[in-house]
Amino acid sequence: IGIAKSTHGYDNRNPREWEAKLSGRRSRAHAAHLNSFEAFPFFAAGVIVATITKASPPVVDAIAISFIVARTGYLWCYLSDWASQRSLVWFAGFGLSTALFIVGAFAET
Repeated sequence: IGIAKSTHGYDNRNPREWEAKLSGRRSRAHAAHLNSFEAFPFFAAGVIVATITKASPPVVDAIAISFIVARTGYLWCYLSDWASQRSLVWFAGFGLSTALFIVGAFAET
């Protein structure tokens, strides 16, 4: 979000109107920021489910770290305006979040 707001014209009194006027890289940075809020709850729920079901901690850790790497790649792709690559990396992150539920479902309790 720092990239989106890195300007002297940021209006804290009316940020929604200011955000609507963003374009180019700043607009993509803001959209990536919002998407991160959308992706986090599913990931967090997956971590919680995997932890509660006592899934293998090293497996959960590996999936969680891979998710963070995928999300970092997603942000990079978004800022670089690589739409197709961004979609692929988004699907990878979604798959990793889903994998947390799967390892939780097959955990030996």
